[in-house]
Amino acid sequence: MKISLKASAIAVAVSFLAAGVANAQNVKVAFIEGMSGPFGGVGQNQLKHFQYAAERFSGKQANSGVTVEIVPMDSKGSPQEALALLKKATDEGIHFVTQGNGSNVAGVLIDAINKHNERNPGKEVVFLNYAAIDPDFTNSKCSPWHFRFDAGSDMKLEGLTNFMMDQKDIKNVYIIGQNYSHGQQVSKFTKEFLAKKRPDIKVVGDELHPMGQVKDFAPYIAKMQAANADAVVTGNWGSDLALLIRAANAAGFKGKFYTFYAGVIGTPTAIGAAGADRVEMVAYWHPNSAQSQFESIYTGFKAKFNEEFYTVAAVNAVRFLVASVEKAKSTDAAPVARAMAGMKMKGASGEDIEMRASDGALQQALYVVNWTKAGGPGVKFDAENTGYGFQTVRYLMPSQAARPTTCKMPKRI
Repeated sequence: MKISLKASAIAVAVSFLAAGVANAQNVKVAFIEGMSGPFGGVGQNQLKHFQYAAERFSGKQANSGVTVEIVPMDSKGSPQEALALLKKATDEGIHFVTQGNGSNVAGVLIDAINKHNERNPGKEVVFLNYAAIDPDFTNSKCSPWHFRFDAGSDMKLEGLTNFMMDQKDIKNVYIIGQNYSHGQQVSKFTKEFLAKKRPDIKVVGDELHPMGQVKDFAPYIAKMQAANADAVVTGNWGSDLALLIRAANAAGFKGKFYTFYAGVIGTPTAIGAAGADRVEMVAYWHPNSAQSQFESIYTGFKAKFNEEFYTVAAVNAVRFLVASVEKAKSTDAAPVARAMAGMKMKGASGEDIEMRASDGALQQALYVVNWTKAGGPGVKFDAENTGYGFQTVRYLMPSQAARPTTCKMPKRI
C-alpha cells in the first residue's frame, strides 16, 4: 500500500511538472541598441537594466510561467544597422523588439515594423520603446504596434517649464541640443511653453550641434556666458551632456542646467560637486523619491553591476510584456498588443500607471529633481559615489503630467 501511494504521488508530481512545462512560455526580446560607438557605454548599461528586469520580473523569480529572454543586438547607434538587425530578429522568429537611445533610430524602426506587420499577418512584431521620446510617435506617427514606456519630451517639458515659470531669477534662457528629432522637439516645445508661461523670459540662444561628435563644448559655454544666460535647457544625453557640463564647470559658468538625462551613466560623475544646486532634471522616477516602491531594485542592481539603476522603463516594459502574455495566453504579437493596450498596474512611485490605448503612451508620474549633497533630508542615495544625489523639488501625478494626443490609432488586429 505504501509503495502504491508513493508511486501515485510520483505520478501526480510528474504530471504537474509536465503541465508546467507545457504551459511555460519563453518570450525573446531583441534589444536593438548602440552598444559600441560614441554612446556605447549607455547602451551597455541599458542592456544590463533589461537583463536585470527580465531576471526579476519573469520566470520563477516572478512566480510566472512567462520567461523573458533578452537578445542583445548592437546597432552601433545607426538607423541602417538597426533596420538590418530588425530583419535578422524577424528571420529568427523574434516578435518583440526594444530600443530607446535615439528617436532617429526609433522612427525608422516604427515605420519598418508597420510595413513588416502589414505584409506578414500572423508574424507581427511589437516595439517596446523605452526611451525614444519624440512626441510624434504617440501623435501623428502613432502605431498599434508601438508602446512607449518613457514620457514624451512634450510631457517632460510641460512639467519642467511649469517649474521654471516659478523661478523668478530666470531671465535669459539658452537652448542647446543634439541635431536630431529629439533635440529639435526640445527646442520647439521649450520656446512654445515659456512664451505662454513666462513671456518675460528671453531666449538668448537656440542651437543644435552634431550628435556624438563634439569633443569640446567650451565654445558653446563661451556663447552662453556672452549671452548672459542664467539658465540652459538641454535634451542632451550620454557623453554629449557629460562633456557639456564638464565644460561649464571648467569655465566657471554659474547658470543652471535644466535637463532630461542628468542621471544617465557617467553624467553624475561629470556634474560632481561643482554642479551642486545648479542642475535640475525632469524624470519619471528617481531613487530618492519619497514614494519609491523600487528601492530594492535600485540597491540590488547597484550591488550586482556597481552601476546606477535609473531606467524604470526597462522594468515596466518587462512587467507589461509578461502581464500581457499572461492575459493573452499567447506569445503572438497581435494578441499581446491587444492585451497591453489600456493595461494598468502600480508604478515605481506607487501610483497607478496606464498604457493609454488611444496612443500607446504610458501615463505615469513625473518629478523635477535638483542635484544636491547627499545625506540630508530627501537625499538618501548618492549617485556614482559622488556624495551628491537628486532631491525632489516638484512632483506631478499622472493626471498632471498627461498631455492630449492627436493620434488616430489604426485598428489593432
